This record gives sequence, C-alpha cells and structure tokens, in this order.
Amino acid sequence: MKITLSTPTAHFTADMMDVIRLFFPDAEPTSEADADTWLSHRFDTENEYYVCEFSGWGRTVHLSAPRGTDDPVGSKRVQKRLIKQSLYTLLKEGTGIHPPWGSLTGIRPTRLFYEQLREAGTPEAACERLISLFDVAPEKAALLKRIADTQKELPAPGKQHADIYIGIPFCPSLCSYCSFSSGLLGDGRRVTPYLDALEKDMCQTRALMNTLLLTPRALYIGGGTPTSLDISGFERLMRMIDRFFPDRQETSVEAGRPDTLTHAKLDAIRDRKTRLSINPQSMNDRTLRAIGRNHTARETEMAFVLARSAGFGHINADIIAGLPSETPDDFNQTLEAVAALGPESLTVHTLCLKRASRMRLDAYPLPDALIVSRMIRDAEAAAEAMGLQPYYLYRQKYAAGNLENVGYAARGHICLYNVGMMEETATVLGIGAGAMTKRVIQEENRIERAPSVSDIDTYISHVDQMIARKAALWEGVRLGASTAVPSAST
Repeated sequence: MKITLSTPTAHFTADMMDVIRLFFPDAEPTSEADADTWLSHRFDTENEYYVCEFSGWGRTVHLSAPRGTDDPVGSKRVQKRLIKQSLYTLLKEGTGIHPPWGSLTGIRPTRLFYEQLREAGTPEAACERLISLFDVAPEKAALLKRIADTQKELPAPGKQHADIYIGIPFCPSLCSYCSFSSGLLGDGRRVTPYLDALEKDMCQTRALMNTLLLTPRALYIGGGTPTSLDISGFERLMRMIDRFFPDRQETSVEAGRPDTLTHAKLDAIRDRKTRLSINPQSMNDRTLRAIGRNHTARETEMAFVLARSAGFGHINADIIAGLPSETPDDFNQTLEAVAALGPESLTVHTLCLKRASRMRLDAYPLPDALIVSRMIRDAEAAAEAMGLQPYYLYRQKYAAGNLENVGYAARGHICLYNVGMMEETATVLGIGAGAMTKRVIQEENRIERAPSVSDIDTYISHVDQMIARKAALWEGVRLGASTAVPSAST
C-alpha cells in the first residue's frame, strides 16, 4: 500500500510509518499521485499544549497534550508520543482494527511495563495504565505482569559481570524467512580463517575484560547454526571458549538444525548443564520443505533422543506461528509433538518477514491476524500445560498480526542471557561477524553500542578494527578514517 503523508513534522516520519504498519504491514510512503491513501497532519503549539490533528478516510482526530517541559529530549518524547497516539486513533477508527499491543511500536514492551510500574506503584496499576494510555489488550498487559513476576525472582547482573555472545554465521541452507547475518557453509573453506579471526577476537575480549575487572556471566553461542561446523571446527570452537571463558556461569548453544547434531559434537560440549537449543520451527514436513529447512520432524525427535542420551538436561525448542499455509490445526500438531519431547524451555516466535529475508511480503503476504492470534493463544496454553512459565518477551517489526515472541521455561531453567539481552540490563561483549557489543551504564541509565560487521570476509580481514571498536566503548578511543571498515564490496 502506498501512502502519502502530508506532515509538518517530517523528522517523525519513520515513527508515523511504524504506526501505520501496525494496520498495513506493507505500507510505504510516497509522494506519487497514485497513492492508495492520503493522510493530512497538523501539529502546533497553543499556550502550554501541543496540538495534533490527523485527517483521513473522511474523518479527523484532534488530540492535545501538555508541553510539560522545556528540556529538548523530554519535549521531543512528548511530541512523538502525541503524534503516534493521534495517528493510531485515526487508523483504529478508520479501519476497525485493534492491534493487540495497541499503539506500542517498540520491541521491548516489558521496558514500558517497568516504566509504568515505577510511576504507578503496583503491577495492577501498571497494567491499567498500559490499557488506558496505550490501548494494550488486557491479556497482553497481564502477560507482561506474569513475566515481570518471574523476572523479579532472578539474580540481577552485577556491575562486575559481562555476558558474552559468540556469533557463528554459517548455515547448511538458508531459511526463506531468515534475515540474520549468516552465509551458506558450502564447502567450509571460510571456516578456518573465520575461527582464526574469532580466536583473536576472543583473546582480546578476555584481555579487555581482565583490564576492566569484568567476569563472564552468561555465554551464548548463536548464529547462524554453530553445529553446522564439521566436527574439527566445532571441537576447536568449544576448546577456544573453554580456554578464554572457563569461569562462565551459564552456557547456551544454538543447535538450530536438528540434522547437524552428532554424538561427537555433543561430546565436544563438555558442560552437560549447557542449554541446548534444538529448533524444529515446525513439526510438519510439508512446512519444513516450503521454508527451506533440510530436515524432517523425525530428525528433530532423533536429535532430542541423542541429546538426552548424552546427558543434556536443558533443551530448548523454537517454533514459529504463522508459517506459510499453516492452519491452526497444523500449528497445534507442532505443539503436541514438541510437548511429547518434553523440552525444559520453549520459545514461540511470530513469523516476521523483514526486508533482508528471501520470503518477501509481496510474494508471501502475512497470514490473517486472527489466525495467528489463535496460534499464539494456543501456544500459551500449551506452554502452561507443559509446566513452563513466560520469562521474556520481545516484538519485531513486520510480525504477523503485530504479535510477539515469548520465551517460556520450567522453574530453574530460565536463560539469564535472554533476560539480560532483551531487558538490556546486562553488558554484552559481542564476538564474531554480526555481533553487537552493548555497554550498559546503569548509573546513567544509558547504553553504548559497538556493532561488528556482518559480512564474513570483511570481519576476517578487519577483526583488529572490530576489537578496537569494542574497546573504544570503555577507553574513549575514536576510530579515525584510517581504521574505517570498508563495505563488503570493496
């Protein structure tokens, strides 16, 4: 859908488009005369109030809000919230659609819940504020309360802690919905040079931690599919991790493709307390073929049996609601099959089609919001029946039905890395292509970030610059033109 948006606040266009896509996922701004929809916006200051007006579909919405503060940052926040709320109201009235998360467009609703909790004083009052101020559906507000109740029982990361993310950007094949920075494993010729660069990155990261008197808390090996490496490469990876981070408190390994697990690779993971993530996404073979995953539901079952026989007591399973052509009955078949496997944790994702994925919105429109909502409700009920409680939640743009991703876990099996990452309460040191380093400065309530390049070959050839970029978050070193990272095409 092409939308022409006439506005005096063009600097908020991206925020307004986020609201529009709550109702029209494929919406794109245009100045062309053949736009499908025209929206007119007026924004002004009257006395001590900001005044916002949106017109479209033969109707007009007029809202105002107290200016409150002359602080530029605070003023911008008030303006943005008023603009988004006004546009949301117009779209809701004009379309008759009520998005489950109301006017929220951010990816971390739990952060907003905690903000409202600080202001309102009680979890119940925080829920009421989410419902009244942001039009969040009552069941979603209740879900946030459940998650907050679970999180308050967890140990908070200390200032001396840092979580570690290690990215292995290789996969045996590319899933059609995937937008992560990963490449085909192919003949494996890039694995050794990548592990060489990764070893240097690990070594220097540990040296940085020692200098800063930081100790590793939770370590997450993601990708990509780390277990897609051959046994030689995977054993080397685990030896490197055990060498540089032997004092970690928690370990998670993504074994996302069930067909990549072997006895030998499981043996290479010496700590049997490791959280092993075996991700079927669907337990329907027809769906697996359609989305480009070269394994079967039976291979997922066999991978669980293999991991159990090797002594692993915490297995997570990822599934996706809203995959192409799947019905609620198909999704319930997946839920029943996964429940029979008895995972200690379950992550339920809503299908999200980003611009970088091969499955595009124009060719594969997102499934009906009501159907996906039913799937998500069924997943919540299934998780409860399995004895799993929700412990973290996040949202993504372009998600089917504007719904969420939720992690469930049995008591004693919550992944601390996931909580620290999603709530942004833990400093994270990213190692590898596409990894993000985040320094959480708690006393100043701010976060500084240093991304690593996603392209594998660029990372290999410029790993020293990635290390320097990371260290600069603490040392104040600014990267000059001589150390700029070129694009993958140079």
